[in-house]
Amino acid sequence: MDEFANTPAAAPICVLAAHPNWRESRVNRKLFERARATPGVEVLDLYGRYPDYDIDAPAERARIGPAQLLVLLHPVQWYSMPALMKLWLDEVLTHGWAYGPGGTALQGKDLWLVATTGGSEPSYHPQGYNRYFFDAFLPPYEQTAALCGMRFLPPMLLHGAHRVTPAQIEAHAETFGQRLASYPDWPELDDLPACPACDVPAADRPPVHDQAGR
Repeated sequence: MDEFANTPAAAPICVLAAHPNWRESRVNRKLFERARATPGVEVLDLYGRYPDYDIDAPAERARIGPAQLLVLLHPVQWYSMPALMKLWLDEVLTHGWAYGPGGTALQGKDLWLVATTGGSEPSYHPQGYNRYFFDAFLPPYEQTAALCGMRFLPPMLLHGAHRVTPAQIEAHAETFGQRLASYPDWPELDDLPACPACDVPAADRPPVHDQAGR
C-alpha cells in the first residue's frame, strides 16, 4: 500500500519522488513530507504508485501537463537516478509529446533536480574518490531539459546524507519548502534564459513500431 499516495490534481508544481525504501531514508523522506505539506504542489511517490514498474504513461502525461515546475527528488545511486525514475522518463517523455515534431507539451517549463548523495562534497573532486566535481554528472539531466525545451534550474543538493545531523536535515527541508512555496519568484530565474527545444530531425526517429530494432 502506498503510504504516501495523494489524489492527482492539476498543480503548478509536480514533484516526482523516487526512493526504493522510504523507511530507511533520512533526508528524502523529510523532503517528501515537506513537499506534500506545501499548497500548490502535487507529489508522486513513484515506487509507491508503481511497485510493479508498470507505468501508466498517459495518466502521467496528464498529471505533469499542467505543471510549470517539474521536480525530480531522489537519492543519487551509482551517479544517476533510481531505476524507476529512469523508466518513468523513458515511458512518459516520448517523441511527439515531449520532444521532436509536435512534442511541445513541456516547452517553457522548468526542471529542478533535488538530490542527495552518500559521498561528501569533497569526495566529488578530481582528488576525491569520485574523481569529478558533481557537475560532471549533470549533463543527462541538463540535456533532458534541453531536448524538451525546459529550463534546467540550479540543483539543490545535500552531500553526505548518511552523516548529516537532524538539525541539518531540518534546515535543508525548511529551505526546500520555502523554495517550493515561493516559486516562481526566485531572484536567480531572472538571469536564466528560456531554453528553446532542440530540433530533432524526423529521420532520426523512426515510427514507434520500429524503435525496438535499434
